[in-house]
Amino acid sequence: MTLTRLDRRYGASVRSVWASVLGRVNRSWAGLGSWRDADAARFRRTTLPIILAGERQIASLTTSYLEQLYRDMGERGPRVSLDLDTVTGQALRGVDPVDVYERPFVEVYTALSNGEPLDVATDRGARRLETITKTDLQLARTHTFKAVTAQQDGVEYYIRELRGEYDCALCLIASTQRYHKKDLMPIHPGCDCEPKTVTADYDPGQIIDEDRLNQIHDAVEAALGTFDRGGRAVDYRKIIIARDHGEIGPVLGFRGQRFTGPDDIPLPT
Repeated sequence: MTLTRLDRRYGASVRSVWASVLGRVNRSWAGLGSWRDADAARFRRTTLPIILAGERQIASLTTSYLEQLYRDMGERGPRVSLDLDTVTGQALRGVDPVDVYERPFVEVYTALSNGEPLDVATDRGARRLETITKTDLQLARTHTFKAVTAQQDGVEYYIRELRGEYDCALCLIASTQRYHKKDLMPIHPGCDCEPKTVTADYDPGQIIDEDRLNQIHDAVEAALGTFDRGGRAVDYRKIIIARDHGEIGPVLGFRGQRFTGPDDIPLPT
């Protein structure tokens, strides 16, 4: 699909928010000097408001974008009503952000307990922090998308537009299919794909870009040495699936991946 001026403006605005939030978060992490409990508490106290503000900015940008896109499609309807508290903060994962942003520090402590030097341990914590932050910013977008399109009767489907400087194979494959708007847009941690609403007189079917899908199949076959090219829809499901993550909802992953849950936590003896 050809990108419109509206698409480009929205994409640039969201990327600007990502860059600003991630820059401030990463600088806060690097400037800690110590990663002990007191520093972790101070980090969360000063940094969580920055992340929440970024989530709310993205939710507002996404709402405005989808409203304008709806009008550009020739559709009319009442102005969207959206409570930002329902698509940001704790609403994204069902977990207190204070607990979520303790995880990068746990990453540091775990690495240190395994004998890693401090610089390696803090680098691992920084990578975990960046992934969590990116995921939360993207969740603000996907939750807003679902809430807004639920109020837009003229929209039935959406597709994924690739926006990253580098796009993983999972997102590439997902971009060849259409989704029903009632389904939360599947992501993977750190995903930055954009939703694009679609109106259609008929259901085009799950796969909307077979040429691209075939190219990806060829690349997978070249990389892995094997691939069943018969029955593309079946092949698609073998390569990429949407699993349900306990906090962030549908997550893209290769078959065989799974996420830890309550059953994986050993009980005290």
